[in-house]
Amino acid sequence: MNQKIQEEILNFHFPSYTEIPNVGLYLEQTQDYINEILYPLTHEKITKSMISNYVKKGLISNPVKKKYSRDQIAVLIYLTLAKTVISLEDIQLLIELKNRSYDNKTAFDYFKKEFENTLYYIFGIKDHLDSVGKDDTFPKALLRNTIMTFAHKIYLEKSFEMLHEQINE
Repeated sequence: MNQKIQEEILNFHFPSYTEIPNVGLYLEQTQDYINEILYPLTHEKITKSMISNYVKKGLISNPVKKKYSRDQIAVLIYLTLAKTVISLEDIQLLIELKNRSYDNKTAFDYFKKEFENTLYYIFGIKDHLDSVGKDDTFPKALLRNTIMTFAHKIYLEKSFEMLHEQINE
């Protein structure tokens, strides 16, 4: 893999649960925050109408006084990535499985560690996948495979970007 892309991945900062703002963000601020986080990795964006639709579909709870909380933003970050590789119906199932087993902080911080672990492996920064977490449950296996799938998609997007740049030089 191209060293420039590996450096981009190493410099990418995926927030932990406690780094996500908990002051409550309005719809546009929520959209901008999520897109800013993910832009270095992917050009997939979340829109205000997507967020509103996720509320209508029950994927996230209604905002309180038109503001989105840390819990909602954490789910929206996951949704933005996962929707590129699995259906909203399947995402809903994963969220329900998560809700039965883990609190939002535990789930998001696991997601962060697994996502970074997978990115580093796929982009050749590490030569193996680390074992993340203490147990190996079915919900974690589904999450791990979802992460693996969108991490591979990100790898392909970055690779094709690099190829297009080389061809146009």
